[in-house]
Amino acid sequence: MSSPQRADRTSPAPDCAVTSLRERKKAKTRRTIQEEALRLFAQQGYDATTIEQIADAAEVSPSTFFRYFPTKEDVVIQDDYDPLLMAAIKAQPADLPPLTAIRAAFRSAFGLIPQDETDQVLTRMKLSMSVPALRARTVENLLATIDMLAGAVAERSGKDPRSPAVRTLVGAVMGIMLPALFTWVEQDGRISLPDLLDEALGYLEAGLPI
Repeated sequence: MSSPQRADRTSPAPDCAVTSLRERKKAKTRRTIQEEALRLFAQQGYDATTIEQIADAAEVSPSTFFRYFPTKEDVVIQDDYDPLLMAAIKAQPADLPPLTAIRAAFRSAFGLIPQDETDQVLTRMKLSMSVPALRARTVENLLATIDMLAGAVAERSGKDPRSPAVRTLVGAVMGIMLPALFTWVEQDGRISLPDLLDEALGYLEAGLPI
């Protein structure tokens, strides 16, 4: 009788492998729903497209759609880039000033987004700026991003995320980001978004010289 093989310590545990596979499948389903939604919006307009049509095109049930996106607006507004940005901020050296760390994190995080995803972001931004219901949700999303960045700055600086210093810094970051995003949309993505954001954050880091 042969002795049992020793487990390979470098191999992932079975439960981790199952979880990873499940997460990949969920990410694929989420991406498919969003891609089909954007395709339908481009073909027949946002208002004329129903959740049932999106679900049918993505080959999922409406109930599955709602597990991934609570509303039709969310299929345009929601993305996975906030966690990517947060990870990039946390990866910056601890001795960097908060604004310098944010600038480096934006450059790193947005530089990782492949071109096909960048094109989708551009499409979503155009929709968000042209559909009234989406403009309202975009404001809500910006407020959530402000809170997220405030938490990251507070963690790095040891300050209260609600303090005027932290909120002012984060507000300034968002204030210079919005014109950069608007310029990117107006130029139909012909200018590099990471370059636009880096240039804008560079002006802020330099004290906004004019």
